[in-house]
Amino acid sequence: MIKKYWEKYKEIIMYLVFGGLTTLVSWGTYALFTKLIPPFELFGLTVSTVTSSNIFSWICAVLFAFVTNKIWVFESRSWKIKTTLAELWKFTASRIATGFLEWFGVPFLVGVGLDQRVFNVEGMWSKIIVSIAVVILNYIFSKLLVFRKKGCD
Repeated sequence: MIKKYWEKYKEIIMYLVFGGLTTLVSWGTYALFTKLIPPFELFGLTVSTVTSSNIFSWICAVLFAFVTNKIWVFESRSWKIKTTLAELWKFTASRIATGFLEWFGVPFLVGVGLDQRVFNVEGMWSKIIVSIAVVILNYIFSKLLVFRKKGCD
């Protein structure tokens, strides 16, 4: 019975496992970057610690997610350059779309007052809320656009 459920829901279970690990990579690097990166000026604008840390943590998470999703979640076995670059392009493009939600969503929520600290990290509650929405959207994009099985085109 467990084997039957595993076979039926393996992809979703693996996505949740690696999505959770990706989220931990994102949150962990966010927490690290908030401690390491002070606010700075860029083209005459002040970039806050929350904004820069959020962007850098997103980059770390996307790189981790691509590899784990390709290998273990959607089991895309081809490492041919053409296939891998196409997947990487579509994966990155879809993550940029959801990245905008993270990049602007977290600072927006912090700005409107959802700036409570969790684990003594500024803006972490906003980061958690946005991360839930992002995980759901990323699964949909990966399943339907990036790692489609042959015959689904």
